[in-house]
Formats: sequence, C-alpha cells, structure tokens
Amino acid sequence: MVTAFIMIKANTGEADRLRDSIETIEGVQSAYIVAGDVDIIAKAQVETPAAVKEIAATQIQGIDGVENTQTYIAMD
Repeated sequence: MVTAFIMIKANTGEADRLRDSIETIEGVQSAYIVAGDVDIIAKAQVETPAAVKEIAATQIQGIDGVENTQTYIAMD
C-alpha cells in the first residue's frame, strides 16, 4: 500500500468546493483546508505509485480552480 500526501494550491475562494471534489476521488482518504503555503492537504492510500500519479497529476490537477500540486509519498 502506498500512502501519499498531496498539497494543493487553490484559486482564491475555491478551497471549500475543491475539498469537496477531491474527497470524492477514489483512493483519497481525506482532505483538509489548512493555513499556510498551500490551501488543501489530501491523503491518498492506493496500491501503486502509478495510482498516486493518476490521482495527483490527472484527477486533482484536472479540477478547475486548482493552481498547483505537490505530492509527497510516505516512506514508512
């Protein structure tokens, strides 16, 4: 099992809508609006690194209102 944390920068005023959309993606366990350099942190648990890429690079980045993402795969 691969656990990843995806940091999401949202367009102004879009965080609530984006969080709701991100939480519906298969493999995403949770998504939180946070204070700091990013607006949302999502936690994904999937079977392969390729599935992480599909979630972060295709599904999340494909949502209108997402400016940028950074993905971190847990090592433990």
